[in-house]
Amino acid sequence: MSKLIAFVIAVFAVTSVNASGITSGKVIAEKLNHSLETELVVAYDGIPWGMAWLPSGDMLITMRGGELLLANKGANTVEKITGLPKIARGGQGGLLDIILHPNYSENGWLYFSYSKADGEGNKSTAIMRAKLKMSQKGSQLVDKEDIYVAKAYDDKRVHFGSRLAFDHQGYLYFSIGDRGHRDNNPQDISRDAGKVYRLYDDGRIPTDNPFAGKANSKQAIYSFGHRNPQGMATHPKTGAIWTHEHGPRGGDEVNIIAKGKNYGWPVISYGINYSGTRFTDITEKAGMEQPLWYWNPSIAPSGMTFVTSDKYPNWQGNLLIGSLKFGYLTMLTLQGNKIIGEAIVKDKLTRVRNVKQGPDGYIYAAVDGKGIFKLQAKR
Repeated sequence: MSKLIAFVIAVFAVTSVNASGITSGKVIAEKLNHSLETELVVAYDGIPWGMAWLPSGDMLITMRGGELLLANKGANTVEKITGLPKIARGGQGGLLDIILHPNYSENGWLYFSYSKADGEGNKSTAIMRAKLKMSQKGSQLVDKEDIYVAKAYDDKRVHFGSRLAFDHQGYLYFSIGDRGHRDNNPQDISRDAGKVYRLYDDGRIPTDNPFAGKANSKQAIYSFGHRNPQGMATHPKTGAIWTHEHGPRGGDEVNIIAKGKNYGWPVISYGINYSGTRFTDITEKAGMEQPLWYWNPSIAPSGMTFVTSDKYPNWQGNLLIGSLKFGYLTMLTLQGNKIIGEAIVKDKLTRVRNVKQGPDGYIYAAVDGKGIFKLQAKR
């Protein structure tokens, strides 16, 4: 199934701001040099959260409702993988992101995040690694082990995060949202939640983590002061970890994650409460990082990927981000570590939950209630 897309892009009334504080007043409109079409390659109801590709080209898809799917590239079939841990579904929790180890072909490890229950009606975010055993009888997860379970159990149903990424040195990074406790968790390094973390691939804590060895601190924390990061990607050249996170009503941010840095939530923010009232009067403070880019009003960003493929020559080196609120893919134009422009490159997708560049060089978008779409040049 495909839809023809004419890439004469309408201007949207959204305020985007770059790191220098210059407000464009609108999303930059562009007319791209080629047209694309979307092809629905995996039709599946529910909320597809994470995507990862096996060496065979088959795709792993996490469904927030608690299913792990294996989409067979050649046979166009979708199989449910068994052996998942018990997942605490509900609200924004469930089965979340998934990623393969950089040396997956040698060691077979895959990693995923999920919401975990404590048996008393509370949930937190956990990171598990496992191996995939495939046979004619079906595929299942084996050798499962939690490598991090955040001590952020709560009955709130929001802000679990969570995205995963490996850097070029093989460290695993992951995000956990503030769990709806903005005044307690994000600024307190003795508490989980509202953080980005860094681990070795087996769950050990690197001794050069910023708070490793320090009393009354969570040793795995790499950065703090985050609200709910649901986008994370490794820059293909620098190896830096880039994230975006949800603001409340306004103040969605794009950041480059740096060791031990404080990203300000909720002390500084470009957003306001959903009710329209203010929770802070400042947008800057010494010792707190400014975002590279932010949106007012919120676009509800989810998923992100750097474009390196020659399938999209006009997009190379830029960053694609999905919007849940407006149902589009937006492209941020990069110049080094600066964002110099923004353009909507595909709209009317309903709720874009994730976007990834696949190993075949094509861009794939996961859309709530529909499945996985592939973007390709008009044939």
